[in-house]
Amino acid sequence: MSAHAHDERTPERFRRPPKPRSAWAYFVDFDGTLVSFAPTPGAVQVDADVKAMIARVSQLSGGALAIISGRAIADVDAMMGTSKLPMAGLHGLERRRADGTHLRPPSEGASLEAVRSFLRTALRGRTQLLLEDKGVSLALHYRVAPTLSHYAQRIMRLALARADGAYRLQTGKCVVELLPAHANKGDAIRAFMSEPPFAGRVPVFIGDDDTDESAFVEVNARKGVSVKVGGGNTMAYWSLPDVASVREWLHTLDTPPVVHHTLPHRHHADA
Repeated sequence: MSAHAHDERTPERFRRPPKPRSAWAYFVDFDGTLVSFAPTPGAVQVDADVKAMIARVSQLSGGALAIISGRAIADVDAMMGTSKLPMAGLHGLERRRADGTHLRPPSEGASLEAVRSFLRTALRGRTQLLLEDKGVSLALHYRVAPTLSHYAQRIMRLALARADGAYRLQTGKCVVELLPAHANKGDAIRAFMSEPPFAGRVPVFIGDDDTDESAFVEVNARKGVSVKVGGGNTMAYWSLPDVASVREWLHTLDTPPVVHHTLPHRHHADA
């Protein structure tokens, strides 16, 4: 069943999404969606309420909830305190299915080591810029120095020129990342939707950044519920203002109604 009544739509900003349903499939970004940003990725905190909320939505939806993050799966696991949730990490490069099977990213290209060397030299002395090495991708953060955004983007364009054609740049909130060209959150959702317990459900994706747009496009194509957190141009059809509102909206997911089956009335013949 579609979450929308019509096919041809214009994105409607600042419109609250419909009430969540237990029959839907939930895909949720991590940073800026489930948890607030911090000056550095390692400083992000996940409180007990978030962990309990995610566990509740997963339970009520029959396990049809996956976190879709730019972080590595192991990183999110450590912060969430569990390794059981279905998850896509590194923008879809790695994925853990609902059955626990872990699909690892392909090995990095030989050119990435040359890029690392270039960036270490170019960033020497630039202590306000943080280079995050994810193994198969490199992310340059400038959250503590937003005025360095143009410099960060220029350096990463130069880095891209030193990589082979299998890489691309992805901009986000105070970050520029060089990653394999096939890394795509939309593809990760498409893969999950072909597997139980997600298959056959209306997909929901909640995200806050440019890195989430491919996921919005995929969900829209399936007539699902695409939700942008915060402002900015987007392909999402609904929005929520901030992290707190995401938690509030997910908390409105009710326990599915219990269907009581009654035995048919039996007519006894007179003795």
